[in-house]
Amino acid sequence: MGTSDINLLSEYKSRNEEFRRLPAQFQVTLPTFTPQEINREQIYQQLGSLSKLVITREENGGPMKSEGVECSPPTRPLIDEPRILTEINTGYGEDNNLFSVSCLSDIELWTRGRDKILRLYNLQGKLLKSVQTKSDKKPFDIAVTQSRDLVYTDPKDRSINIIQKTQIQPLIRLRGWIPLGVCSTSSEDLLITMITDDRKQSKVMRYSGCIEKQSIQWDDQGNLLYSSDWYAKYLSENRNLDICVADLFAHAVVVVSAAGKLRFRYTGSPSTTKTPFKPIDITTDSQGRILTSDGNNHHIHIVDQDGHFLRYIDNCDLQYPWGMCVDSRDNLIVAECVTGKMKKIQYCK
Repeated sequence: MGTSDINLLSEYKSRNEEFRRLPAQFQVTLPTFTPQEINREQIYQQLGSLSKLVITREENGGPMKSEGVECSPPTRPLIDEPRILTEINTGYGEDNNLFSVSCLSDIELWTRGRDKILRLYNLQGKLLKSVQTKSDKKPFDIAVTQSRDLVYTDPKDRSINIIQKTQIQPLIRLRGWIPLGVCSTSSEDLLITMITDDRKQSKVMRYSGCIEKQSIQWDDQGNLLYSSDWYAKYLSENRNLDICVADLFAHAVVVVSAAGKLRFRYTGSPSTTKTPFKPIDITTDSQGRILTSDGNNHHIHIVDQDGHFLRYIDNCDLQYPWGMCVDSRDNLIVAECVTGKMKKIQYCK
């Protein structure tokens, strides 16, 4: 109140008390927050995953890659007749069966056989590098990480190891469990299939480095998801983050969501085959398709990400197909166990 009139100042009475009293008909209730339970499976299914955008251009006579935001891959439908692009003769054969193959690049392939040596070949069949396991025992499975390092499992000393250049570093050592298959995920986690010493239980474990993040063992009814016998249990992560396990003894491909919930079991196409379906190795492509080798029937099954049969690859003179991987163009590399050959097969556009 700006004034110099002393009479006005002496007559002024404050109305603060009057304004402090709200009318009786008003009632103020403060808002409250009620948290909702988070369903992790719905989050995984709704968010999904995207592959990296890779822009390639010619510069100074050579290709240059630039990685940026992530986006969906181009559509690559299946072709009518799969065909062999390259056939690679290796040093493997009947005396040292070829079991696993993993792409270091589109032209370099890590392999493992029945012995203790891990070998890197190019598409011409030239041996580029060989590394002996730390325990001097044969590995069970191999996988190449997003950082281009090689990981292998060693059942004898219960370890998961990483090879960086030529140095082998143990990442994980298990107690009471034996590691089998290994997969490197899009988030650079490791998925490991394993069984107990007494062969009565099996599970899939997720690791970030050496830290346990997830255990997948039971379905909603309390039953084991995977068979527990000593048989190959290779695995792969799909583009929708599903975890796909080729369970040979169960005659099924077992697929669970990223949260570990059973989605489906694929038990083979209802068609005429010489022997029962026995999936060995497994891989997935950029379209979310699941490919699994059926060594006894000498062909490859291709199913979609919901478990629906799409087709066989049975026209490429495959002989006991075992290990598999796909390159950046979704070409399939198949390792033939007995012949020691690797075949690069085009099955989609």
